[in-house]
Amino acid sequence: MYAIIATGGKQYRVSEGDTIYIEKLENEAGDIVTFPVMMLSGDTIEVGSPYIEGATVTGKIVRHGKGEKIVVFKYKSKKNYRRKAGHRQPFTQVEITGINA
Repeated sequence: MYAIIATGGKQYRVSEGDTIYIEKLENEAGDIVTFPVMMLSGDTIEVGSPYIEGATVTGKIVRHGKGEKIVVFKYKSKKNYRRKAGHRQPFTQVEITGINA
């Protein structure tokens, strides 16, 4: 059984016991969070519009962190224009504990 959830402007396919990395949440590590369900698959497939009423996915926040560094480099040829910057996207690691249909 799996579910499609939406959080942080993205959609994730999750099953019970999965660990996902999502956009940073303001909750503390160890907190329980719930996500609304967009699609539920088991014996039959249920699709919400946009969410399925009464269906939720619960998860436990494992930790917060920052992703790998990416280098942003801009330049214009023959003009001596160069800008170098780095970026590390913050994330929240969530362990899916249950799918409540």
